[in-house]
Amino acid sequence: MTAKACIFCGIVAGQLPAHFVLDAGPCLAFLDTRPIFPGHVLVVPRVHHETLLDLPPDDVAMLFGTARAVCAALERALGAEGTFVGMNNRISQSVPHAHVHCVPRRKGDGLRGFFWPRQKYASDEAAAEIAARVKAAMG
Repeated sequence: MTAKACIFCGIVAGQLPAHFVLDAGPCLAFLDTRPIFPGHVLVVPRVHHETLLDLPPDDVAMLFGTARAVCAALERALGAEGTFVGMNNRISQSVPHAHVHCVPRRKGDGLRGFFWPRQKYASDEAAAEIAARVKAAMG
C-alpha cells in the first residue's frame, strides 16, 4: 500500500476523521475504531513507514515515548490499573503504517495475556539453539 492509499496517512493529512487524543509533534494518537476496550488508542508517526523495522532509530524512540505518555494518560483519565502495549509487523497488521496499540487494562477485564496460544520449547537445548541463532543474527 502506498502512502497515498494509507488510511492512517489520510488521518494525518486531515482527510479522514479520527478522535484525537494527541495532534501535535511528530506523532498522532487517536482512538481505535474497533477497540479492545474503550480508550484503546493508536499512536502513529506522521511520516509513513510500514513497520517498526522501517522506522529510523530516532523515530522509534519518539514513537514509543509518545506511547508511554498515552499509557500514563489512560491510567489517569480512565482509572485504568495498567495498559497493554502492542505492535504488529506485517502479520496481523491491518493498516500497513507503523502504529502502537495502547489499551487500558483492569484486573479481571477478560483479556488473557497475548491473543494467541502459547507453547513450551521441546527442551532446554531447543530453547538454547533458538537463542543462539537469534543472538548470532543480532551481530
